Amino acid sequence: MLDFIAGHYDYWFIILLLIIGLYGMIMKKNLVKKLIGMTIFQAAIILFYISGAIKADATVPILSDSIPNSQPENYINPLPHALMLTAIVVGVATVGVAFALLIQIYKRYNTLNEQELIERMK
Repeated sequence: MLDFIAGHYDYWFIILLLIIGLYGMIMKKNLVKKLIGMTIFQAAIILFYISGAIKADATVPILSDSIPNSQPENYINPLPHALMLTAIVVGVATVGVAFALLIQIYKRYNTLNEQELIERMK
C-alpha cells in the first residue's frame, strides 16, 4: 500500500491542487480569489493530462535508426501534450478577459465581494 502511495506521488499532488482550486472557487467571496482558484484548478487538470501521457523509458516520436519502427511502445504520444499546450493558451486568454471584466466591475460597483456585488446590482 505504501509503495502504491509513494509510486503515484504526482497524482496526490494533482489531487491536492484540485482541492485547493475547488476550495478557492467555492468558498472565497472575493472574485479575484475565485479567479485564482479557477486558475489553480485548471493547472491541476493540465498536469493530470500531462502526467497521464508520460511513459517510462520512451522517447519523442522522431524516426531514429537506434529505435526500430516496429516498436511503437518506445515512443511517447505527442497528442496530449499538444492539446494541453492549446489549453494553456486558452486558459491565459480566459484569465486575461476575466481580469479585464473584474476591472470593469470594480470601476462600476466599487467592490469585488460577491455578496455586496449582488446587493448593489439589484
